[in-house]
Amino acid sequence: MSDLAWIEKALVGARPQVVSALLRYFRDLDRAEEAFQEACLRALKTWPEKGPPRDPAAWLIFVGRNAALDSVRRDSRTTELPEDRLISNLDDAEAEMSERLDNSHYRDDILRLMFICCHPDLPATQQIALALRIVSGLTVKEIASAFLVNEKAMEQRITRAKRRIMAADVPFEAPGPAERAERVGAVAAMIYLIFNEGYAASGGEAHLRAPLCDEAIRLGRLLLRLYPSEPEIMGLLALMLLQHARTPARLDADGNIILLENQDRTLWNREMIAEGLALVEKAVRHRRPGPYQLQAAIAALHAQAERPEETDWTQISLLYLTLERMTPSPVITLNRAVAVFKASGAEQALNLVEPLKVKLDGYFYFHGVRGALLKELGRVEEARQVFSRAIALARTPAEAAHIRQQLDALEAGRKFLTPARP
Repeated sequence: MSDLAWIEKALVGARPQVVSALLRYFRDLDRAEEAFQEACLRALKTWPEKGPPRDPAAWLIFVGRNAALDSVRRDSRTTELPEDRLISNLDDAEAEMSERLDNSHYRDDILRLMFICCHPDLPATQQIALALRIVSGLTVKEIASAFLVNEKAMEQRITRAKRRIMAADVPFEAPGPAERAERVGAVAAMIYLIFNEGYAASGGEAHLRAPLCDEAIRLGRLLLRLYPSEPEIMGLLALMLLQHARTPARLDADGNIILLENQDRTLWNREMIAEGLALVEKAVRHRRPGPYQLQAAIAALHAQAERPEETDWTQISLLYLTLERMTPSPVITLNRAVAVFKASGAEQALNLVEPLKVKLDGYFYFHGVRGALLKELGRVEEARQVFSRAIALARTPAEAAHIRQQLDALEAGRKFLTPARP
């Protein structure tokens, strides 16, 4: 791995913890982000020469904090920050910083920051968008994609959220038990959106952004530690584990998408699946169903099928119907249509899909599913047009390549598989 490659990996991995700690220190969102960026620049300059620090996160926190303090001092014409050579070997400073992080109230600054971003003074959409930007460092484009809105609208939403947090003088402290209970739903939604961003790889790269999935699962474990008897948090963690377990089988050697029914199931992570299934069973015993539990139950049915033909599509379609009634969404209806196709045929599924066009015309998966249904029904020319639209909306090379394969199969008159989300 090249110097820049391992440094980039370290910086991306450390970002949530570093920004969270800097925000706790400075209590200013913009200053914390700027301090992190300055620390990254110094890392790019120092680490190739001196090697990686013992604890990259602690190093970045220490350097970022000093860089921000130096900025304040320059404004007030006081002492400048020492040269890089004097701070590059942090030794005890790193250990002290790590100790302070480990002994924080939640033992994790990131979780503390999630609750801050999900402050009830903010609308729910702003809470989640701000947390995705500040906690996990997703780009505005990536967040806009997750919300199915344009980039400019999302940028304005995040800016308004920052201003509102600062204007309200929100304390950068861990909320009490009552406040945590009010915010847990928004925090859970934010964690799952982080997971989805990694799982869908919508940032434009062909490879899956597995570290984002790992980070979301870690945050889910922390949230479950706070709410050990909350079935929806169990369902959330189970859902992420069961989906992430399929990661090794989702792309081929060339980075092309492998659909669920074509995946080598021996590559699935059986340890993750076992943990996820256990959490689903534990959540069900509470008899308080919720959206995450229903989605986890769907993922569990896929995980339990040793072969694609053993998948219980009828039960999956019923679970999607329950989920749709609980939380109406055109995307949920689209997913139900795929299950209906598998269980009852293309015509019934297409009847569910067609009314979604107005709301999902800019959504890649809508056109992929619709094209497959049209092809199955022998409406070849319509399918070709729909697949062309899907290619135009593809967010990654892997998505575009997958639809091109369907077009090639269409031209050759071969039967192909439904381009449902892998």
